[in-house]
Amino acid sequence: MIKYWPSQPSIKLNNAIVELFLVTEKKFAYNLLNNTNYYLYIDILNNGKKHILFKIILNEFKNLLLNLIEININQQQLNYLNGKVFIIFIQSASIKFTPNTNYKNYNDNTTGRFKNFFLIKELITYLIFGSAQISKHTFPFDPIYTPHKHVQILFENLIIQTANLIIKNTIEELGNSTSIYKFLRKENKFNQLYTSNRSIILFLNNLRLQEIIDIYIYQAKSLYNEREQIWLISSKGITTKYIHISKTNKLSKLNQIQAIFLLWLEIKDLIIPKLERVLIQIGKYIIYFIVNLLSNLILILIRVVIFYINK
Repeated sequence: MIKYWPSQPSIKLNNAIVELFLVTEKKFAYNLLNNTNYYLYIDILNNGKKHILFKIILNEFKNLLLNLIEININQQQLNYLNGKVFIIFIQSASIKFTPNTNYKNYNDNTTGRFKNFFLIKELITYLIFGSAQISKHTFPFDPIYTPHKHVQILFENLIIQTANLIIKNTIEELGNSTSIYKFLRKENKFNQLYTSNRSIILFLNNLRLQEIIDIYIYQAKSLYNEREQIWLISSKGITTKYIHISKTNKLSKLNQIQAIFLLWLEIKDLIIPKLERVLIQIGKYIIYFIVNLLSNLILILIRVVIFYINK
């Protein structure tokens, strides 16, 4: 039986939120190894430090929700303040994790660094106002019948993506591999795979290359397929899955390279199936021609042999 998220503010919604936080926190005890083909900035941390960072983010997000409820925020105010609320949340969690680091990069560009930033408002809406306040055009199901599991994966994605952004900003503030190495060595933060300057440089180069591919290819492909990659915490480690989501409002924000790639995808889907059918038909004709040609050649050869035998 599918369990649905409460549609309105109520005791039932409060209980669902408590359950969500408890279930998610229990998952932090799993092995938090990245079990995907994608690099994450948090890969540079060991399992223990990931657990601490995730716990800080969970607690700071809990405080954020309580503050928003206390000021009696409405949906319109949330839409307007969403970016600023997120920046405060990120900054607060960052300071708790690395109190001696001077964070200067937390501004309006911070939201653009969060891969699924637009999902944060949806998550906060689910938690404060219930599923009835979600737009009917965002997800491929009636908001009233939002599965509890859907909110769970949005919450896990928030924690992982927030942790990733915090470590990314920390690394950028440190600036060079030597400073990064010292930061990781302090309190034994580093993953055993990245214990030298050389391994750290290689890791960061792989991340930068991945980000370029994400910006110019993944985002356009994701928009075209109307689905979004999100990150989950499972018993096998950190994994990914895709959820379907409407993105028609983002078409106008594509840059030139993304638009060209999107056009190529459209052409590919339009032309390749037809081209495939034409090539298959041509292949059939070629095979038919070759078979008939070989049959005729064999018949001629047999007749020549019979002629010479009779002669």
